[in-house]
Amino acid sequence: MKILVIQQKMIGDVLATSILFEAIKQKYPNSELHYVINSHTFPVVENNPFVDYFHFFTPEHEKSKLKLFKFAKDLNKESFDVVIDVYIKLSSKLITFLSKAKTKISIDKGQKSLIYNHTFKHKLKADTNAGLAIENRLQLLTPLDIDPLKIVRPKIYLTENEKNEAKLFLESNNIDLEKPLFMIGVLGSGSNKTYPFEYMAKVIDQIVLEQPDSQILFNYIPKQEADAKAILDLCTAETKKKVYFKVFGKSLRSFLAITSYCDALIGNEGGAINMAKALYIPTFTIFSPWIKKEAWNMFDDGQKHVSAHLKDFNKAPYQNIKHPKILKSKASELYLDFKPSYFESDLKEFLKLLN
Repeated sequence: MKILVIQQKMIGDVLATSILFEAIKQKYPNSELHYVINSHTFPVVENNPFVDYFHFFTPEHEKSKLKLFKFAKDLNKESFDVVIDVYIKLSSKLITFLSKAKTKISIDKGQKSLIYNHTFKHKLKADTNAGLAIENRLQLLTPLDIDPLKIVRPKIYLTENEKNEAKLFLESNNIDLEKPLFMIGVLGSGSNKTYPFEYMAKVIDQIVLEQPDSQILFNYIPKQEADAKAILDLCTAETKKKVYFKVFGKSLRSFLAITSYCDALIGNEGGAINMAKALYIPTFTIFSPWIKKEAWNMFDDGQKHVSAHLKDFNKAPYQNIKHPKILKSKASELYLDFKPSYFESDLKEFLKLLN
């Protein structure tokens, strides 16, 4: 059996969707599995033993309809038996439409489509602590006679060489791996997914107060350096002594390898949190007020994986709201109400349980 899975765009989505490959291989070990992803997301699925072939969707395909059509036609030559379209946008619909697959599966977004012969509505409530992002993906495998509640966790596969290089890098920068090491997701993917700078500084201060031997790393890319530095400047003098500001991964794979040595990743919800979970690193997640927590609080257990959302403490803004995304335009205003004091005790307990 030859299967194509399509999941373009965001790193967190590509990582979450990678669970389908392990689930399929468990049921059909001789199947041939292909993955269409954006080229920049490859590092999170590199070395995944369950994916046989990758096909990269590039910026050129996004800009040129002719190149997109050729990309889809080339995939058509593979003669897939099954196409699972998790992305469900114009490009993925074209790939699915042109394929020769008899089984075409997607999520039901409420639009009539003659392309797919199996569609599934998003569940409103998760049955396990895996969360809706995982469970909604696994239900796409139902037509393949795969149990959607047999949970598979996203995993990242680092090489020994990558881990050794990260260890040497940390030690060469005076990081003591015998002391607590925390990666801080100081910035989200955009301003409406970024905890206010002053509040984030207070969170970092609290970490150092609770764990005086802490060593703090910031997760940021070079173009975000000014914003990351602005958060550092808001921290106390004692906290600043604990922050190794210039110690960060120069690539996504090096970030992953460095994170694998951390005791926890704490900060804004997003790709970094999901990657830490895939590395089995404890996480404390601060959700943006307009993001649906139930979708992305994967594997929250109140111990190794804990999350905080404004709705947990103040339900008023969410009364009669069908989906938090409606509040996206009010993110800045809602963030101001989401004070660090709301989840201070939760963070203290999380840090205590790490010992």
